[in-house]
Amino acid sequence: MPTRPDRTQAGSAVVEFALVLPLVLVIALSLVQVGLLVRDRLLIEAAARAGARTAAVEADDGVIRAAALAAAPDLDPASAGVAVTRQGSQGDPVTVSIGYDEVVRVPLIGWLFGSSIHLDAAATDRQEFA
Repeated sequence: MPTRPDRTQAGSAVVEFALVLPLVLVIALSLVQVGLLVRDRLLIEAAARAGARTAAVEADDGVIRAAALAAAPDLDPASAGVAVTRQGSQGDPVTVSIGYDEVVRVPLIGWLFGSSIHLDAAATDRQEFA
């Protein structure tokens, strides 16, 4: 015949679940935010590469900025900074650097990540024009 659980143990699973649930929720939300940060980091790297390819054949910084930001359409252009560094002329390197301030978008974990995170990427290519 099955025995009945001790009355002092009744409800302990619910209490344990209530104690562990906030920790599990914070971990799950943190993983979502880290995934968003990785995605944006990849977008910024792709934008820097596109900017470097454009800078190899264009001298106008405005065109280079537009090409870099067009390669990452999901990023907020107001939060992105594009810098072009040229050395010499044809055959010399040109570097496009992008800085982006990513706002923490997942609720309840702002205290863990802060209000924003700064991401940087740079790409270098050879200038093809004189």
